[in-house]
Amino acid sequence: MRPLAILGGTFDPVHHGHLRAAWEAAEALDAEVRLVPARTPPHRPPPVADAAGRVALLRAALAGQNRLTLDTRELDRDGPSYTVDTLASLRADIGPDRPLVLLVGADAFAGLASWHLWQDLFTFAHVGVLTRPGGGSHEPTGPLANFVAGRRAERVRGPAGAVVHIAITPLDIAATAIRESFAAGGEPRFLLPTACFEDEALLAPYRALGQPS
Repeated sequence: MRPLAILGGTFDPVHHGHLRAAWEAAEALDAEVRLVPARTPPHRPPPVADAAGRVALLRAALAGQNRLTLDTRELDRDGPSYTVDTLASLRADIGPDRPLVLLVGADAFAGLASWHLWQDLFTFAHVGVLTRPGGGSHEPTGPLANFVAGRRAERVRGPAGAVVHIAITPLDIAATAIRESFAAGGEPRFLLPTACFEDEALLAPYRALGQPS
């Protein structure tokens, strides 16, 4: 049964680092991958662009292919965007048997024990750790290290519960740097998909960062 994998985030804005990581995970797992934009991220300031604006950017970025898709369920519900709730919702949709994979960066994985109901994540899904060669060590410590010690696997088997490492191309692109470029009056082309620049309205919230208030 073909796995379903999800990559969450604010996507503020979406960029090639997000898209390439999702694409390589799709190839490595032979999975359908959904990008799931967060409504209210619990651990960071609110996004610059509103939900509708980030969805529009994602739709533009994902046009022309069918391996990566958009899932707006976190935007469609109220309250903080807790990943465990998203996984529970997806599991209810796809049934008990289909493999479900939560994709996270190695740094995020190392901090997983700070997430809401983090142990329950493994009840609903596998965790796919996106690992960049030469990206440094982000090994878990403490309770997380003990919890995942017997869960590491070479591949996804069964519906949930394992930790699988997925090597991806290291692209040093950050949404923070893109926003800073816009705020400084720059034009960060080739960090975002070209389609994002084809409609002036899509990037208007970011260009406004560089305008006097």
